[in-house]
Amino acid sequence: MNCKKQSQYMKHFVIAAFGMLFMGAALAQTPHKPGTATVSHTAPKPKERLVEITTDFGKMVVKLYDSTPLHRDNFVKLVKQGFYDSLLFHRVMQGFMIQGGDPESKHADSGALLGGGDIPNVGMIPAEMKPSLIHKKGALAMARNDNPEKASSNCQFYIVQGQVFDDQKINDMECQRVRPANPAFYYTEAQRKVYKSTGGAPFLDQNYTVFGEVVQGLEVIDKIAAQQVDGNNRPLKNARMKMRLLN
Repeated sequence: MNCKKQSQYMKHFVIAAFGMLFMGAALAQTPHKPGTATVSHTAPKPKERLVEITTDFGKMVVKLYDSTPLHRDNFVKLVKQGFYDSLLFHRVMQGFMIQGGDPESKHADSGALLGGGDIPNVGMIPAEMKPSLIHKKGALAMARNDNPEKASSNCQFYIVQGQVFDDQKINDMECQRVRPANPAFYYTEAQRKVYKSTGGAPFLDQNYTVFGEVVQGLEVIDKIAAQQVDGNNRPLKNARMKMRLLN
């Protein structure tokens, strides 16, 4: 592939999309004698945390990755506190993503510009980007401002809807967006297959932290993303959320 080759489609799409995300192994076994119980000295692997997100358009269940513990634990803490209850998906873009978690959205007037809110007196979350975690459809990731460390918002998140890409567009995005962020990064064949079938937003990879994915209710993303929006991409009909831990 030629990384110097430019894709006008990609450049225009990324320019339009990025503004929406900126805020203004097996168990070890011991030998055993016949007739005796097998004893394991390896602690059982904890289950990945599951969170149910109830919206005005249906329910989603998201799995939080153990490989991104800072983001996982922050999200779990906020869900336990009821922080997200009654907040809005305040910014949606058909074919891209749905974004929510701005604390100012709970009591916002109709048409108010949202997306700049954060939890005061709490720092940002250090980036936890992994080559194995990509922005496929249903990916759960944290929004951020344009800080050089790529640290995440302490509360605002987005869920990818995305679209399907062909090999040429994936190559362009890998060269122009992803590898400049992580020169060692190359898409695996399995990851390419996902983007060519299920779809997603590959131009965000290695630039924002993905820390989970929707495992039930992908259709809810489509329903929310299809809502009519105003000039700031805020849905005209409020899309509120409520969350609870399932395990």
